[in-house]
Amino acid sequence: MLVDSLGDVTITSDGATVLDELDVQHPAAKMLVEVAKTQDDEVGDGTTTSVVLAGELLKRAEMLLDQGLHHTVINAGFRKAQEKAMEALEQMAKPVDLKDSETLRKIALTAMHGKGLGSATEHFAAIAVEAVSQVMEKRGDAFTADIENIQLVKKEGKSLLDTELVRGVIIDKEVVHPGMPRRLEKARIALLDTALEIEKTEFSAEIKISNPQQMQAFLDEETKLMKDMVDKIKESGANVVLCQKGIDEVAQSFLAKAGILSARRIKKSDVEKLSRATGARIITNLEDLRSGDLGSAGLVEEKKLGDDKMIFVQNAKDPKSVSILIRAGLERLVDEAERGLKDALSVVIDVVKKPRIVAGGGAVETELAKRTRDYATKIGGREQLAVEAFADAMEAIPRTLADNAGLEQIDILVALRAAHEAKGLWSGINAYTGEVTDMWKEGVLEPVKVKEHAIGSAVEVASMILRIDDVIAAAKPPPMPKGAGGHPD
Repeated sequence: MLVDSLGDVTITSDGATVLDELDVQHPAAKMLVEVAKTQDDEVGDGTTTSVVLAGELLKRAEMLLDQGLHHTVINAGFRKAQEKAMEALEQMAKPVDLKDSETLRKIALTAMHGKGLGSATEHFAAIAVEAVSQVMEKRGDAFTADIENIQLVKKEGKSLLDTELVRGVIIDKEVVHPGMPRRLEKARIALLDTALEIEKTEFSAEIKISNPQQMQAFLDEETKLMKDMVDKIKESGANVVLCQKGIDEVAQSFLAKAGILSARRIKKSDVEKLSRATGARIITNLEDLRSGDLGSAGLVEEKKLGDDKMIFVQNAKDPKSVSILIRAGLERLVDEAERGLKDALSVVIDVVKKPRIVAGGGAVETELAKRTRDYATKIGGREQLAVEAFADAMEAIPRTLADNAGLEQIDILVALRAAHEAKGLWSGINAYTGEVTDMWKEGVLEPVKVKEHAIGSAVEVASMILRIDDVIAAAKPPPMPKGAGGHPD
């Protein structure tokens, strides 16, 4: 439980969130926080692994420094060990078929273990796989997917199991006019990035009106312009108008009479998602609107969730942007569910980008420790000590897993080493039984991309901190002279 200075509470087991919320002052510790953020931004998982590994590398390096080893020798050893580990990872990793949804579901489940989602974990994993499969695209010879195309909408109420995938977009707006329909099937959608309003002139202008007839003519002309705009929309065949800018009240009444469902001031990012989901082209000039520019959706409906009304654009034919509506009984759980779901989506996307996987549960780290130890004897010299220190640091992951599961660290480590010596490549810790078992058969799978990034960033930050000879307080920058930019005094 993290409590900030304002008294706001965050309850999480997510490593990146913990480090992000902590009030870290130490300059070296700030670098570790940056490692976690980068890991989270790049691959979306493995943040705790990268930080634990970096901390362990520094701890082992300190022991070597005390023994008289120079930091450049330690860094060189770490680099060689890292290269060997990356090479070994590439050899160990197995390819995965992106159509194999069962394997992808296991990968998503592994990422969400320990997130406090309980019985809903399976449900969330299935949603994550389906969402990523839907937004996946082929570029050249490779596939890619972007988490930006998966919208996460949080709403308190109901339970975690009521979380659902919407094949389309959820807009946090309501229908603008009470006379408009609230539900439309077989929707033809116009996306407008232009206001349905009379634009004000850029320069000041005065209109002199001398009698009431002139005033009426002026107002009638405004109304006619509005009616022409709405007629243009009707001609295109649209029955849903989603506008990024404003819709005038007169235009609203004309749209309502025409039976067109409309919403205004929709976020630009949501309009882009709607374009990907429905196939509609974003129109910046109403004169350009044609029937071919419209998108389609099986259903557009305004729904009430709690105190808020939202518009669901769903059942699109082949949406390249989807939404997940996250439900849970209390706010803290909704937030944690979102974090868990983000991890699941991220690891499935990692596999889409690089379809190779390894087993989790400390199996990979134990095998890498074994292989780098064997490699150390071939190097010789002082660097050998640094490579051995790297191997010991890799074992910090299974040690931490054992500790978290309430198991005896030394017993587990001995059992793991013995299993890997006996060619048990995927032997890892089963936290439930406390035994060393085959993690591949247990279905504990992780993307190789997460492991590579965690090891790479941990070695980088450890090497950078090792190069620091002294910490000196830097002088404050001199005050800016008056009139040299900034705020006027």
